This record gives sequence, structure tokens and C-alpha cells, in this order.
Amino acid sequence: MIYIVDNISNYLIYLFIIHCGFRISPRRNRFFIAISALIVLFAGAFNAYYDVNSPIVYIVWSVLSICLFFEERLGYLIVLSAALMYFTGIIDTFSVMLIQVMMIGGGISSTDIAWWMEPAYLLSFLIYLLAYLRILKKHEVYMCDVEFKYKLALLVQGSIFQMFYDFVFVFFDENHTMYGGDAYAVFFISIVGVIYSVFLTLSLAVKNILSNRQNRELQSFMYMQKQQYDYQLQQSVAVRCFKHDLVNHIGVLRELMNEKKTEEAKEYIDTIWNIQDEFDLKIHTGDSFLDVIVNYYLCLAIRENIEFVVLGKLTEKMPLEMFDITTLMGNILQNAVEASIKADAPRIRVEFIEHKKEIFIVVSNSVAERINAKKEFFMTSKKDKENHGFGLKNIVSTVEKYHGECYMESIVENREALFKISIAIPTVKAEEKEE
Repeated sequence: MIYIVDNISNYLIYLFIIHCGFRISPRRNRFFIAISALIVLFAGAFNAYYDVNSPIVYIVWSVLSICLFFEERLGYLIVLSAALMYFTGIIDTFSVMLIQVMMIGGGISSTDIAWWMEPAYLLSFLIYLLAYLRILKKHEVYMCDVEFKYKLALLVQGSIFQMFYDFVFVFFDENHTMYGGDAYAVFFISIVGVIYSVFLTLSLAVKNILSNRQNRELQSFMYMQKQQYDYQLQQSVAVRCFKHDLVNHIGVLRELMNEKKTEEAKEYIDTIWNIQDEFDLKIHTGDSFLDVIVNYYLCLAIRENIEFVVLGKLTEKMPLEMFDITTLMGNILQNAVEASIKADAPRIRVEFIEHKKEIFIVVSNSVAERINAKKEFFMTSKKDKENHGFGLKNIVSTVEKYHGECYMESIVENREALFKISIAIPTVKAEEKEE
């Protein structure tokens, strides 16, 4: 029975690390999941019947169960399962040694499975859980984001320490009467130090990811700012060119009026008026800086044949800094343009609703197909996933900075799939009243 419990314990640890640490989803077909669990039970029964804990059986059931349980490329799952078995084996060894030092005071010369093996698995799982909660989940970083050099460093680091402790622990086991409790106390502290070093390496990897992420976010912001600046520059150049030719236009009108060609003069005035109209901002939101952003994406939408509609108007400026307005509205409208292009009937609708205490911004855009807003709205569809997918996260963080609320949903209106984001931001006056 202990073999079956042993296999199930390792199986659950593997599922936890792969799903939560590497963000790989289980298969939708329950048949494969059931076979995965049966393989684990069969391997445990095999070991129990022959009273062995064969490494080959352990490797085979581990690889097969992981490949059948998760949806991912087969080669990737095989490599991942092999590395995972190796690393979890290291942590399990450290946990076993800790249990032995604290409760038994013996070594690892005996290979028989004893009662203290299962507490060791529980201790190793607590180590994984602590690493996940305190390092990965806390910073919204996962093992799939960690660079290969850090993953390799964890494996190499663990290998060195395990070989060292295998030798030293056997030495202590054979000579513990000579060295007494002090030696085991030092050994206990050293194992804790090894586990700490693993956490430290993982923390360095996460800090590197966060630093790169911040740099990419800043680059994305600068790129949006440059696009908007180029748009304003083009408008400014067009206005200067028009003003330069204005004297000539007035001269032509004067000649037409002198020759009493009234109809031709009217047509010429209409032409000039239409040219001048192109320089004006088409949309006025009530916030001059917001106008630049919205009109820029209107220009992009027209260029991509996307229907772009803005409803509502603000009576006061947005209670956000210029940087945050660009981050918020720039990411929302950029994502809307990119998503609606793929739809059969591309369209974007922006609504500004002003309330006494809050400003509501609602943006909806057509999409190629309906998505699961709870699971997929943070996932990028771009191939370069490492350098993309931050837009919606930046939107949420900006809203939270101003104590607002953000709600995203995938809906169907008139048989058309739409992605809708609704944002509520408290006004400055509302915040002053609360203070």
C-alpha cells in the first residue's frame, strides 16, 4: 500500500508544479486523464507486488502520466517531465534528510521505505507551495517565463548539493557516535541553507523577468507616444502647408469674384473648406490630451476600414496623469483595433459617461470569435508571447492605481461576437469629498 501512496503523492506534486508553475492546462478529453491516473495506480501496484521501487518503472509512469494528462507538445512534455522528476527528486532527498536528522538521526544507507517517507513528501510539497506563493504567484511570474539559464542553474545547483550530502550524510551515519548532535545540527542548518539558495536563485530569475517586463512596458509606452507625436506632426505640417498656400487661394477667389464667376467661386470655397476640415480633430471628448489619442486611433481605424464610433462627452478633464491616460486609452484602443481587424464586420464603439463621483469608459470591439474572458483576456495571440500580452495587465494596473474598477467580458450582440471592457474611475472631486 505504501508504494501506491508514494506514487499518488508524487503524481499530485507533478500535477501541481506543471499546472500552477508552468501554466499548462489539463486535457479536455477525460479519457486520457483517466488513463493517466490508472497508470499511476498500476505502477504502484506493480512495485507493491514485487516489493521493489524500480527507477525504470518510476520514470515510465511519470513520463506517460504527464504526457497523457496535459495538453502540450509531446517533446516538450517529455523533457519537462524528466527535468521535473530530477528536480523533485533532489528536493525530496533534502526533505528526507531533514526528517531523518530531526526525528531519527540516521543516514540513508537503508533503501527500504519507512514511515518517515510520506512526511518527507509533504515537506517537499510545502517547499514547492511556498516558492509558488511567495515568488511566482506574488509577482505573476511562472516557471515557463524563467530563462533557460536559471532553470539549468537550479538543476546543476541541486545536483552538486545532492551529491555532496549523499556522501556527507552516509559519513555521518557511520560516524555519528564520534561527532554527536553538533554535527547533525550543522548538517540540518546546511540543508536549510541549500533550500534557501534554491529560493534565492529563483528570486533572481524573477527579478530579471520583472526588470525586462518593465523595460518592455516602457518601450511600448514610448512607441505609442511616438505614434501620437508623428500624427500630430503630420497634422501640423499639413496646416502650415495650407496656410502657406492661403494667399494664393484668396487671390484665385478674388479673380473669380472680379469676373463675376459666382458658381465657380462657391465651388472653390467648398474645396478649400473640405481641405481645412481635414485638419480639425473629428472627435472632441472634453479632454484635449485624450482627444489626440482618440483621434489618432480614429485615423488608424479609417485606414483599416473599421467603423469607429464615439458616444458621450466629458465636461471636465480626465482625473489621470498624461502618462496614465496614454497607458490606459492607448492600450485599450490599440487592442481594439488589432482584434477588430480580424472580424468579418470590424467595428469599435467608445462611450464616455460622466457621473457625479465617477467617469465611466466603455469600449467594445468586434472579434473573430468569442473568448473566455475569465481565462484568456490576459493571453496574447501574438507568436512572440514573451514580448507581448502586457496591454490588458497595464490597463488593470492603471485603473487600480486610481482606485477604479475594471470589468471585461466577451458578449454576443445581434449574433456578433464582441469584447467589452468597462472602466469606472473616481473623479478628483469625489476623492476630495471622501478625504
